[in-house]
Amino acid sequence: MATTILFKSRSVSVSDFRCTAEAGGAPFVEQFGCHSVSYVRKGSFGCHHRGRFFELVAGGLFIGHPGDEFMCTHDHVCGDECLSFFLEPDVVASIGDTKAVWQAGAVPPMPELMVLGELAQAAADGRSDIGLDEIGHLLASRFVATTSGKPSQPARPTARDRRRAVETALWIDANSHREIELEDAAREAGISPFHFLRMFSATLGVTPHQYLLRSRLRHAARRLVHDDAAVTDIAYDVGFADLSNFTRTFHRAAGLSPLKFRQAARGERKIFQVNPKAPELN
Repeated sequence: MATTILFKSRSVSVSDFRCTAEAGGAPFVEQFGCHSVSYVRKGSFGCHHRGRFFELVAGGLFIGHPGDEFMCTHDHVCGDECLSFFLEPDVVASIGDTKAVWQAGAVPPMPELMVLGELAQAAADGRSDIGLDEIGHLLASRFVATTSGKPSQPARPTARDRRRAVETALWIDANSHREIELEDAAREAGISPFHFLRMFSATLGVTPHQYLLRSRLRHAARRLVHDDAAVTDIAYDVGFADLSNFTRTFHRAAGLSPLKFRQAARGERKIFQVNPKAPELN
């Protein structure tokens, strides 16, 4: 089993699992250490859990409950790949910690869950501007709502909620050069990360991470227009961790590389004619 940790915070961690077990290989008993939701993105495996047996295929969810034992098998195919979200108790309590739901073991491929699973994979691959911690909250919430048969009600922000969202957005913008996670913004707002994500998104139409990324892009565009600093320096100054990520993200937003954007802003208007319609962020 090859494991890669993609994201880790106090309440949510995300890992990529790639199992290379041979078909018919000997299974062994394991135990869940915390609540988890794993999106099966490739392959298949069987699972013995709480006296039941499940066959999981691509698009399904593998659900973990702390303390429960399970045993995976590969009777039909060789290996599988999963994107797994591990959640701390406070996150689960915010979403809904009905024991029977979290001891479901597995959920078959369902459209309303698969689309979030693919969005999660896009975020893991750097092809989406939603945060991995945010998609973890959303996927777990939709799993609970779907499995329990009690769809979550859309967020209806109060005047106080809207004020909190706006004030926190201003704080994010002022500090966008720093690393800001969902927990940090929620702490600034004074509420749980799950409820903050719902409140912020319902009020402003974007998630906190999307707003953070777009703030960085806005600051970068302004500097590309108004000063002569190197593109690399601007990328790091506004909060991007590396130049390649900044260049890819900026190009996806503007339809131009940062350098060509700077050239266009300084008089080379014909550059914009090459890409008359810039693609939007995911």
